[in-house]
Amino acid sequence: MKSKIRIASGQGFWGDLQRAPIDQVRNGQIDYMMLDYLAEVTMSIMQKQKLKDPKLGYAKDLVQLFDEILPDVVQKGIKVITNGGGVNPLACRDAIFAVAKRHNIKNLKIGVVHGDDILPEIDTLGLKEIYLNNMETGEKLSSVRNHVISANVYFGAQPIVEALRQGAQIIITGRTTDTGLTLAPMMYEFDWKWDDWNKIAAGTVAGHILECGGQASGGNFTGDWRNVPDLANIGFPIAEAFPDGKFVITKHEKTGGLVSSATVKEQLLYEIGNPKNYITPDCVADFTSIHLNDAGSNRVEVYGIEGKPATDSYKVSMAYFDGYTAFSTLTYAWPDALDKAKKADEILRARLENLGVEFEEIRTEFLGYNSSFGPISEHSEHLNEVVMRVGVRGKDKNAIERFSREIAPLILTGPPSVTGFATGRPKPSEVIAYWPALIPKSAVTPKVEVVTI
Repeated sequence: MKSKIRIASGQGFWGDLQRAPIDQVRNGQIDYMMLDYLAEVTMSIMQKQKLKDPKLGYAKDLVQLFDEILPDVVQKGIKVITNGGGVNPLACRDAIFAVAKRHNIKNLKIGVVHGDDILPEIDTLGLKEIYLNNMETGEKLSSVRNHVISANVYFGAQPIVEALRQGAQIIITGRTTDTGLTLAPMMYEFDWKWDDWNKIAAGTVAGHILECGGQASGGNFTGDWRNVPDLANIGFPIAEAFPDGKFVITKHEKTGGLVSSATVKEQLLYEIGNPKNYITPDCVADFTSIHLNDAGSNRVEVYGIEGKPATDSYKVSMAYFDGYTAFSTLTYAWPDALDKAKKADEILRARLENLGVEFEEIRTEFLGYNSSFGPISEHSEHLNEVVMRVGVRGKDKNAIERFSREIAPLILTGPPSVTGFATGRPKPSEVIAYWPALIPKSAVTPKVEVVTI
C-alpha cells in the first residue's frame, strides 16, 4: 500500500482551459489525473452527434489532449481517469489507441466503463411504475417518452476500481459521477472496503473539490479575488490523499492561482442541497462534518469527514426535446438609453401580438441594468448604453422564426440611437430539457473492458 497518492484535476468541464492538464502532467509529480468533461446537457449534445455519426459521441478535445500528453503519461506512469467517453466511450478508446499508434506507444492498457446508456432499454424499464418518474415533480415518463434523446445512469467508483485492478493506465467512462473519478484511485491504492463509509465519504469530498478544476484554486473566487496571483497561469488543484482518509488540497509550485481554506470552502458549497446528505452511488457524505486547516502556502488539510451507507438507487440523467428558442439583442445608446430599450421591447411585443404568434415564454432583459439580479438590486436609471436581450420559447418553430424577422425592423421603425444587429436574424435552436430520475441498482450493471494495444 502506498503511503500517499497525488490526484490532479485536469478539466472541470467540456471546454475548460486546454493548458491545464498539460501543466498538471509536466509541472510536477502526480500519480493520477482526473478529467471531468460531462454535465447534464453535455450528454444530449453527444447523443445527437452519435446519431449523426456512430463514431462520435465523446469529447473530441480529449483525443487532441492525448496527442499532446500521452508520451508524458506513459513515461511517468501517470494513470488518467476521465468521463470524456460520453455516450460512446468505446469509440473514444479506439481514437486514443490511434493516437498511441502514431506515437509508436505499445503495451498501453485502456479500460472502458460503459453500460450507463439505457436509452435502448428505456421502454422496458419504463413499464415499471416506480422506474424513471421525474424525481422532482413525480411526473410519469410517458409524458415525454416520445421526445427523449438520451438516458444515462450515474455509475460510481466501483467499475473504475475494477478497471484499475485489471491494470488499465487510462480509463474512459460514460456517465460516471464526477466524484467517482477521484474516489476510485483512493479505493484502489489504499484497499479501502466498500462499507468503510467515512473513508468513502472522504474520497467523495476530495472528488467534489477537484471536479470543477480551477474553481478550487482561485478561479471564480468571490472572496479577495483581486489578490489571487497570476490567474493567467492558474494551477489546477491536486489532492494529496492518505490511507486514513485525510487529504491535502494543493497545486504545483510556481503556478498561479490560490489554494486556501476560503477557496476550498467555496467549492465545497458548489451544487449542494442538503449538506448532511450528499448522495452518490458510493455513499452519503455529511458535508457538515468537514474540517479544514490551512497547512502552509497553498496547502489546505481536509479531515474528519463522516459518511453513511449508500442508497439502493442510481440517479438517471435523461434529456428530451422540448421545443425551440431564439434570442436577439439590440444596443441603445445615451441619452435615455434605458427608456429607448424599454420602448423597443414594448413595440416588439405589440407587433408580435398583432401577428397572432404565441409563445410559451417571452422574456426581456436589459443587460447592464437588470439581467443579473432582476428586481432584487438597486438600479441606476442613467446609463450610457443598454443592451436589450429578448428571448422566446415555444413548440411552434414557425412562430420562433417569425419572431426572428421582427428584430431588424426595430432599427428604423423604433427608438433612435440603436446598433448591434450585425449578426443577422437569430435562428431557432432546439430546447433540450432535463429529466432526473432514479432506478434501482439491481436493474443496471456496469460493464468494464480492458484492452491492450
